[in-house]
Amino acid sequence: MPRDPYEVLGVGRDASAQDIKKAFRQLAMELHPDVNAHDPDAEEKFKEAAEANEILCDPERRATYDRYGHDGLRSGGYAPNFEGFGSISDLFNAFFGGGAAGRGGPTQGGDVAVAIELDLLEAASGANVEVSFEAVERCEHCHGNGAEPGTPIETCARCRGAGQLQAVTRTMLGQMVRTIVCDECHGDGRVPQQPCAECRGRGRVNSRRTLEVDVPAGISEGQRIRLAGHGHAGEAGAPAGDLYVVVRVREDDRFVREGDDLITALDVAAPLAALGGTLEVPTLEGSASIELPAGTQPGEVLTLRGAGMPALRRSRRGDLRVVVNVVVPRRLSAEQRELMERLNETLSEENLRSQESVFAKLRRALGTQAA
Repeated sequence: MPRDPYEVLGVGRDASAQDIKKAFRQLAMELHPDVNAHDPDAEEKFKEAAEANEILCDPERRATYDRYGHDGLRSGGYAPNFEGFGSISDLFNAFFGGGAAGRGGPTQGGDVAVAIELDLLEAASGANVEVSFEAVERCEHCHGNGAEPGTPIETCARCRGAGQLQAVTRTMLGQMVRTIVCDECHGDGRVPQQPCAECRGRGRVNSRRTLEVDVPAGISEGQRIRLAGHGHAGEAGAPAGDLYVVVRVREDDRFVREGDDLITALDVAAPLAALGGTLEVPTLEGSASIELPAGTQPGEVLTLRGAGMPALRRSRRGDLRVVVNVVVPRRLSAEQRELMERLNETLSEENLRSQESVFAKLRRALGTQAA
């Protein structure tokens, strides 16, 4: 049974057409083959998202689905067919630059997505990263017009120069006429008499590009950097698409990131937690001193202001939160055991009294264990 298209795109049933388009575009970027080479199910996920988008972007199909579900779509003759696409790249190009329906004329180039991986220090300080990716570029042999140099370009016989074709679909509400881009001239309205030998008349060729990408300080896991005009070349002089660089940040052994704050744990021996003192804690820049108050309890948090991650494109920084892990000594020597026994004999109820309730103590203990 197909999934609910609203659930697939992660939108509510009252979502606007713009919200649906935005949700699909974001999901499509996440499922792009350059980002998901490791996921064998990426193509099926993209097909599912594309089908959901087709249903919800068409007012009639959306209304039919809202009233009758998937059964209504099937009985009405709505059946998306993705069998003609060879790969997820073909599907992606069809939605983002390979001939989207709606108007004639040259089609803008599709977007490209590529993933990069940084460590936490690079994410904090910013970095210059080199990325390589496959993209469609203008054919230099024919200068993008698709014709072998010196040969004429003629009016398309299939669409008679309109660049568009009319497609009729039978629905439970009657016939619906949709305008699609001509599959012969790809919306240009003209075709070369002798196609270019290099690009076979497409005016574009596949190539591998390398770019330097400036990653701003403070960037987070999953955020994207958009480089306008660095995607696939458009057809017949139309604008190129964009390049989206998806950022992955490797886990750090010392810190957990929470927004712009960093969290670390500090092991402190129980006697030192009772006495207090000055301790060294790791930071992004090396180490820093922090004051441990006498009587610090397990799970208490000490804060170093401004020692966290820089806020993206802002001057302020987050904080470093230090969770105190009070360690009870083990494997005591005879001398240590004697000292601990002497200390224990001197402790009174006043030394052990706490202002916390039993429930507060339990919450703190369970919270410390969960962390």
